[in-house]
Amino acid sequence: MDRKKLVLLVGALVIAIGTALVARSMFAGASAPQAEAAQQVEPQGPKVLVANRALPAGTIITADSIGFQLWPESLVQDAYFLDGEADMSQLLGTVVRHPITAGEPVTQGSLVAPGDRGFLAAALSPGMRAITVPVSAQTGVAGFVFPGDRVDMVLTQTVAGNDGTALKASETILRNLRVLATDQSTVQQKSEDGSTVVRAFRTVTFEVTPQIAEKISVAQTIGTLSLTLRSLADNQAELERAIASGDITIPDNATPEEEEKILREAMLRPEDGRTTYQTGGDVSRFQRRTAPPQGTPQQSFQNAPAESAPTAAIRSSGGGSNGPSVRVSRAGRTSEEAASKSTGNIVSGTVVGMKSAGKTVPTASAALVR
Repeated sequence: MDRKKLVLLVGALVIAIGTALVARSMFAGASAPQAEAAQQVEPQGPKVLVANRALPAGTIITADSIGFQLWPESLVQDAYFLDGEADMSQLLGTVVRHPITAGEPVTQGSLVAPGDRGFLAAALSPGMRAITVPVSAQTGVAGFVFPGDRVDMVLTQTVAGNDGTALKASETILRNLRVLATDQSTVQQKSEDGSTVVRAFRTVTFEVTPQIAEKISVAQTIGTLSLTLRSLADNQAELERAIASGDITIPDNATPEEEEKILREAMLRPEDGRTTYQTGGDVSRFQRRTAPPQGTPQQSFQNAPAESAPTAAIRSSGGGSNGPSVRVSRAGRTSEEAASKSTGNIVSGTVVGMKSAGKTVPTASAALVR
């Protein structure tokens, strides 16, 4: 290769390398300012209250269900709760009136505060009803029942009969009832030091199914209704027991959200099928354990089988008596005699028969010896 071609080749190689370095520096210089600018940009606008998760209608607002988030100032509406203006403590315990999706701003019209119109209807779960039961200090756990607690309902009744001795019984007819309100209060009242105020009340309102509402209405006419306060750990223990027994089944392809929803509904569902009872005989040996016969003696006589023709004839002929009597059959004939007379005849006949048997047995023995 001649010297001229070699010089041209080296020159072209130097130019190519220089061009590559210049292009690299240009691209690096253009991208670096863009990245730096992206890091320095901060969202602008006020913070509004949004739902941290989906909130169906009837959900009670808690501290973890809502939170503040930056929002474009041009999209802020007057109904939004703004950070620095809204008091979060006043919103806790309110109930969602309309469904709110996750990340959606919470408006003032979507929440119902205790005491507001429509609060109780909004607090009811879909398909549930509210029913009120009168209570006293004895039947209402001395006032230690508050909205949100879970209770069982006990029916105490006296079953009368026609034998003079009534049956006293107590039965747990309903379990896991949610307390919505006591009297007209739907929240726990606090004192100045923050402690819960315990007060007597005359009525308790429950969240129940339509069928359970009918049962409570009937139970109020039968006897006395009493409330028993449930432990907070009862629902979890009964839920585990129901899962182990197969009463609650979770699909294999269920998502964690669906599984949580199934378990939550099972824990909050009121029960009316599993009842237990105790009678007076279980408490005292001087009380009865079974239900007494029902109806009056006259009704029992009217419901008795019709008398036969011979018996009716005996009664019509005056053969009967005002006192106890028995029916005696002799040689195909039936007669009714006083219990004392008939008893004497039967006893005397039995004695005569025994004497005859005593005389007959030796004679039979003598015949066998011969």
